[in-house]
Amino acid sequence: MKTSAKPGFGSLVTDVTRLMRKHFDRRAVRFRMTRAQWRALKRLSHNEGMRQNELAEQLEMEPIAIGRVIDRLQKAGFVERRADPADRRAWRLHLTTRAHGVVDDMELISSELLREAQRGVSAAEMKAMMSALTRMKNNLHALDQSGA
Repeated sequence: MKTSAKPGFGSLVTDVTRLMRKHFDRRAVRFRMTRAQWRALKRLSHNEGMRQNELAEQLEMEPIAIGRVIDRLQKAGFVERRADPADRRAWRLHLTTRAHGVVDDMELISSELLREAQRGVSAAEMKAMMSALTRMKNNLHALDQSGA
């Protein structure tokens, strides 16, 4: 008789991430925004005035792809491109008033979902998990730096 094995670490992290995204998308459907658009807005809300290429790098997207995302956000009235005073060839990205309201609503959805996902998980367990995941992330970044 075959017994089912417990999922490995990578599978479990992937499953939790996928399920969080699925439930977030269901709750955020009323905003009619793609996850890429939401990620761009959220990143811009923390660092308004960045250049498009900086946003692409931070989101790990190709410049052409982020350009299309910004085009759609601008057309929908969420983002403004403003000339860079230091470089007339470059544009700085800024959120509109409308976007700030949406970011606030999406942050609320995100925090509610996280609270529901953490039900039954103690603060100490969360702290230990966050510490371990942060250490693993730093170790993997160090591998990037070492060229391994």
